[in-house]
Amino acid sequence: MDTWDPILTGVVTLPDGRLVRGRALRRGDPGDDNAPEFGLYLTGKPHDEPRWESRWVCWPDFRLPRSSSEAVDALMDAYDRSAKARVEIACGGGAGRTGTAIAILARCAGIPAQDAVAWVRANYRPTAAETPWQRRFVERVTLAR
Repeated sequence: MDTWDPILTGVVTLPDGRLVRGRALRRGDPGDDNAPEFGLYLTGKPHDEPRWESRWVCWPDFRLPRSSSEAVDALMDAYDRSAKARVEIACGGGAGRTGTAIAILARCAGIPAQDAVAWVRANYRPTAAETPWQRRFVERVTLAR
């Protein structure tokens, strides 16, 4: 299993022990030593990382994903991959959309829906899931399993 070093900036240990990294794309490339094996990018315009496998979900800043089902499918894929690979979730600032996504991954790992935003704020960033609609999305979205 190839996994993250838990002391790296942005790396979060989910309740089931899986590690994922949240990242702000505005801060630039993390460098070869900290490259993921898979990245999920939540941006308003297409985003691709040429050095590793990636997936893009259309998710404008401060909003919700254009397609909830596409976002859930991508998040379930990222969660599944995180059992065996270094997975990162990223958006422009690394807080709102990324925090929303990590809160949903925390739900996959056993955190109750009503506690997921508080959990991600305590374990990733205090500003995670920035908007009221992002917080509601975390609580209400149906996770396909």
